[in-house]
Amino acid sequence: MAQVLEFRLPDLGEGLTEAQIVRWLVQVGDVVAIDEPVVEVETAKAMVEVPCPYGGVVTARFGEEGTELPVGAPLLTVAVGEPATLDEDTGSGNVLVGYGTGTAPARRRRVPPSARPVPSEGAGPGSGSAAHARVAVSAVAESSAEGPVPVISPLVRRLARENGLDLRELTGSGPDGLILRADVEYALRAATAQGRPAEPHVRPTPARTTPPEPHAPATALGGTRVPLKGIRGAVADKLSRSRREIPDATCWVDADATELMRARTAMNAAGGPKISLLALLARICTAALARYPELNSTVDMEAREVVRLDSVHLGFAAQTERGLVVPVVRDAHARDAEALSAEFARLTEAARTGTLTPGELTGGTFTLNNYGVFGVDGSTPILNHPEAAMLGVGRIVPKPWVHEGELAVRQVVQLSLTFDHRVCDGGTAGGFLRYVADCVEQPAVLLRNL
Repeated sequence: MAQVLEFRLPDLGEGLTEAQIVRWLVQVGDVVAIDEPVVEVETAKAMVEVPCPYGGVVTARFGEEGTELPVGAPLLTVAVGEPATLDEDTGSGNVLVGYGTGTAPARRRRVPPSARPVPSEGAGPGSGSAAHARVAVSAVAESSAEGPVPVISPLVRRLARENGLDLRELTGSGPDGLILRADVEYALRAATAQGRPAEPHVRPTPARTTPPEPHAPATALGGTRVPLKGIRGAVADKLSRSRREIPDATCWVDADATELMRARTAMNAAGGPKISLLALLARICTAALARYPELNSTVDMEAREVVRLDSVHLGFAAQTERGLVVPVVRDAHARDAEALSAEFARLTEAARTGTLTPGELTGGTFTLNNYGVFGVDGSTPILNHPEAAMLGVGRIVPKPWVHEGELAVRQVVQLSLTFDHRVCDGGTAGGFLRYVADCVEQPAVLLRNL
C-alpha cells in the first residue's frame, strides 16, 4: 500500500520561528523527487526554497501564498511507494537546499487524475493502493532523465516567469552553466530590441486576511496598509530595539581621498584580481579596530559588562529589490584586500538574487555603510543592534581643498562614525575616526602599521 507522509515546515536556523509562503513550486497531483524544492518562503533573514525529503505524488498543500506558518506546521503531504522501501528510496532526511543527497532533482510531472492515489474510506488523506504508488515512482524515474534547469535563485526564476521567458532556452554564464540574473536581463533586452517583448505575467497579490480597523486614519484617507513582515518587519524590530536600548552619538570629518583613489588605480593596473574601494575601506576599518577595540564590542546589560570581541565580522549595507540587507564578511581582520574584494562581490551577488543564507546575515560585530552609492554626502544611521559602532562613507566628489598650502580640486569624502556611548567616550570615537581619515588621505599610514 502507498503511504502518505506529512512534511512540516522545518527549522530554518538562527532562531527563526515562522516563515511566510511566497510561492508554491508544486501543485496537488505533481510528482516530486527527493530533495526537490516545493515551496519558496520568506523568513526574517532571507528568501529560502524548502525542498521536500520525500519522493512521490503531492496529495495536499497547507497554506495559501502570503500565509505565515510557524515552524513545525504542516506544509504538504506526499504519497510515496511501498513502506518497505521508504528508507532507501523515498526520504533523504534533508530539509534545506544545498544539504540534499547530491542528486539533481527531477523536473516535475503531473500525474493524471486517474493515476493519482485515492484516499481510502476511513483512511488519512492521500492513502491509496500500491499500484498507484508504483505509478508515482515510475513517473519520477522518467522525469529525472530530463534534468533540472540550472538556476537556483528564486528572484531569477520570478523575473523570467513574469516576463514570459523560458529559462530552458538560456545558456547560463555562471559556474557550471548556472543562469544568473544578468543572463535573464540580457535575454529580455535582446527580445525587446527585436521587437518581440514577452508578455509579462503578474502573480495576483494574496487577498487580505484581516480587514483594517474602520477607525484607522489610513483607511479614512484612502491609504494602503503594508504589513511589516519578513525582512521589512525584522528591520523594523531591530532598529526600534536599537533606538530604545543604545545611547548612540555621531561624529564626522571630511577627508581628502585623492591618494586612496590613486593607490587603488595603481593596484588594479598591476594586473590580477581587481581591488574594490569597499575592500580598501574595510581594510582600513579592521586596522582601526585593532587600535581601538572598544568599538568592536557589544554590551551585556544584564551582567553590566562590555564584551570586547576577538574577531571582526564585518557587515556591509546592501540595497536589494527586497529592501536593505546587511551581509557579513566573517573574519574580515584576517583577509587581505584581494580576499575582501572577492567576498564582497560574492555576498553582494547573493543579496541581489535573494540567495543569502541566514548565517550570512547574522553575527556581525561592526558595520561599514557606504551610503555614497545613493549620491549623498552624509548620514547619522541607526546602529545595527547589538553592534557598538558603524562607519558611514559618503560619495567621493571633486571639491575645493587646501592641499600643501594651495587651493586645489581634490577628491573629498565625508566620513561619519556612529557609536554606542556606553562602550567609550568621544575621545576614543574621535581617535578611531581620525585614524580612518588619515589612512584615507595617506594610505602609507596603513602600510606603516601592518
